[in-house]
Amino acid sequence: MKIILMSMPDVIPMIMHASAFHLSNCGIASLGANIDAGHDIFIVDLIRKRRHLTGYLRRLLLKIRPQLVGLSAMTWQYETCIKIIRFIRRLVPEVKIVIGGYHATLMYEQIASSSEAGLIDFMVRGEGEESFRRLVNALEDKDRLEDIPSLSYKDGGQFVHNPRGELLDLSRLKIPIRDKRRLTSGYHIVTSKAEVMETSRGCTRTCSFCSMNHMYGPTFRTFPIERVLADIDDIYYNLKTRMIFIVDDNLVLDPQRVIHICDAIIARNYKGLKLNVQADCVSISRNEEMVRKMSLAGMKTIFLGIESVSRKNLVVSHKGDIVEASRKAVQICHKYGIMVIAGLIFGFPDDDEADIIENYKFMKALDADIPYCQILTPYPKTEVRQQLLDQGMVTNPYDYKRYNGISANVKTRHLETEQLQYLVWLHRQKIFGWWEPSKLFRSKGGLWVPFWTYVLRPLLKLTVGRRQAKQGWEERYRTDMKYLAGLNEFHDPAKNN
Repeated sequence: MKIILMSMPDVIPMIMHASAFHLSNCGIASLGANIDAGHDIFIVDLIRKRRHLTGYLRRLLLKIRPQLVGLSAMTWQYETCIKIIRFIRRLVPEVKIVIGGYHATLMYEQIASSSEAGLIDFMVRGEGEESFRRLVNALEDKDRLEDIPSLSYKDGGQFVHNPRGELLDLSRLKIPIRDKRRLTSGYHIVTSKAEVMETSRGCTRTCSFCSMNHMYGPTFRTFPIERVLADIDDIYYNLKTRMIFIVDDNLVLDPQRVIHICDAIIARNYKGLKLNVQADCVSISRNEEMVRKMSLAGMKTIFLGIESVSRKNLVVSHKGDIVEASRKAVQICHKYGIMVIAGLIFGFPDDDEADIIENYKFMKALDADIPYCQILTPYPKTEVRQQLLDQGMVTNPYDYKRYNGISANVKTRHLETEQLQYLVWLHRQKIFGWWEPSKLFRSKGGLWVPFWTYVLRPLLKLTVGRRQAKQGWEERYRTDMKYLAGLNEFHDPAKNN
């Protein structure tokens, strides 16, 4: 069977320009790797084809003529996903379509009763490797659809949702596809080639705004260290790539395990290895020896979810009082030469303009290397969504394309949605201004840092400054919002084709 697995082209410019980060989708690569032998598997990350989406898809589909196409989409990518499915249906009418990922997992019942349900044949919910493997076998009469856990399939034109299956034994999964079966290339973080891998799945934290529990439950499972090393070897030696983004939701939930992994990486003596990870402030602040080992193993950047300096907001988000832990975590990371991307969330129910300013000033005083600022988003099935709905705070309950972390979909008790959007934008400009690389960033950021500092930033300050002098803050805001609104507005490939 010819099978194409694809991820969506949509991007979010959270840290810098949308073209600065193009990473592969580890999920579809793992899905493809774990299909039984005897099939032609093709992996496509459409983020690498976003400028020529329609033409690329047409050539790809007509050349391969797949019998099965799987598409992975997050909530804010789902609209694009449906456009692509319509296009696939027009070019290859007989193809079977299966969707998976967060949106299909959380919203399968709503999708099954939606207007687009007729376009979709199957949904794989939650962890997909085993369910998808068995689906492929069932389509060749080697298994039965009704026996496959976590699968939604059609019977008489209506979706039937099989019960969720047990979580997988990660030690049995093969490493993701990164060879010639992956038809797209050029993955990068700024100017460095980059690849993606995972060492664990799940998170036991209870953040109210997160939907991770719907994927894996409140669990934390780990890949064997031997498998982690095999993944690094594949990226390092076979792809000749030195930068790796580890997609674990929270790498450091088991500090002793992290130390064991670091010791194993150090023993292999990978020259120039650069690892980027996600972690929580509390674990980092309490485990300095772990951070020291992480630095020695090549971990160069850590994302820390700080969320808010406001204790009332930390209570709402179930983060606990982590303000001091945040300060200590940043200090420890910097002590060992690890750069920090610090996450802030605005738009909690009691936020006003003073809270926005306070949080930005805290972030600046924290001396984190890069701010990662979002507006509270009522993602489907999260605890915070229901709380906000109950309080009448959700102003956009169903246009999921705007659920991208940048767009305001809520109001607060003091700010209407548009005010919230504007003030979050405005005070970031006023307090942070044009990004100033930290001392640590200047020493470790590579050649693009002086390019930004001495070429690009002065040019942008000059051109934007002139325009702003004529137009003012509000006009500049409208220009920025128009750019963001159009960033993922792809031509509908199903129209006029």
